[in-house]
Amino acid sequence: MPTCTTPSSSLMLTYAASTVHTQDLTPSILSFKPNKPTFSLYPLVLNASRDRKSGLKWANLCPQRDPKHVVVAAMAAGEKGLAKAATITAPSKRKNGKAALPLKRDRMRSKRFLEIQKLRENKKEYDLKTAISFLKEMTSTKFVETAEAHFRLNIDPKYNDQQLRATVNLPKGTGQTVKVAVLTQGEKFDDAKNAGADIVGGEDLIEQIKGGFMEFDKLIASPDMMVKVASLGKILGPRGLMPNPKAATVTPNIPQAIEEFKKGKVEYRADKTGIVHICFGKVDFSEDDLLVNFLAAVKSIETNKPKGAKGVYWKSAHICTSMGPSIRLNIREMLDYKLPSNII
Repeated sequence: MPTCTTPSSSLMLTYAASTVHTQDLTPSILSFKPNKPTFSLYPLVLNASRDRKSGLKWANLCPQRDPKHVVVAAMAAGEKGLAKAATITAPSKRKNGKAALPLKRDRMRSKRFLEIQKLRENKKEYDLKTAISFLKEMTSTKFVETAEAHFRLNIDPKYNDQQLRATVNLPKGTGQTVKVAVLTQGEKFDDAKNAGADIVGGEDLIEQIKGGFMEFDKLIASPDMMVKVASLGKILGPRGLMPNPKAATVTPNIPQAIEEFKKGKVEYRADKTGIVHICFGKVDFSEDDLLVNFLAAVKSIETNKPKGAKGVYWKSAHICTSMGPSIRLNIREMLDYKLPSNII
């Protein structure tokens, strides 16, 4: 039995005809001319050539050089025709370092991230107290990271009765300095300035914002200014700064709104996939302070549950630092957790 051969044409399938088609090559019209058969590590391909003098075309079975494959071929001429060639994928080169990691996302991580990732077990659900402790251990950057919470809820925000947008007062604050701007007119100018607003204005401030002025974190407006503020929708909307009654940024009681946002009031909403992202402090907070803020956020999300939400409301919950891996929480333990009396 001839075996697959080297490129020296030591094995040739010959078929003389004016045109050559692979389906016409049958065992009865094939002739084998082995010449020092040797083993080849490359796939066999059918190449056509032509004799200039006789005008006949030839079909040559030659190996195609491809280092990615190892081919073991066997051919038998008989009633059953040609045996099919079996292709075996050669083992890839041994990878070292990050390239050897099984998950593609881990190959793009930094060494710092991969090291702190070993502190917790992947996909394991932790109780709230243990997760907060891990959160503080995982910080290893040169700046103070933010503590973040991410909740996947069983809602579809494309329906009006399943949208979630609200605010929560974090008892221990956010650890950030919030710059508040106020759009108002008349007597409320002085009230806003006395309440601690960083920027106060009316139509002049609206013109500055249209010109690109964005040096503020929150924009509060009085109801009588909303007709004029409507022209800023395309500018403030994509940045999440457009005043809205649901976010408590459109209110007649401006001094109270300023005080609340300065102390740690944060706005949250569910994104298109039904996930709520919220910051509940800094990693340099004590564990008790982080617990108090986190539970305040959970209670607020539970209280503002959309009317259209049905079935299991909480699907998953994770906490993490700004630059660290996430820690999965046990949902039932999280909802039933009670703060000790000495912390409240």
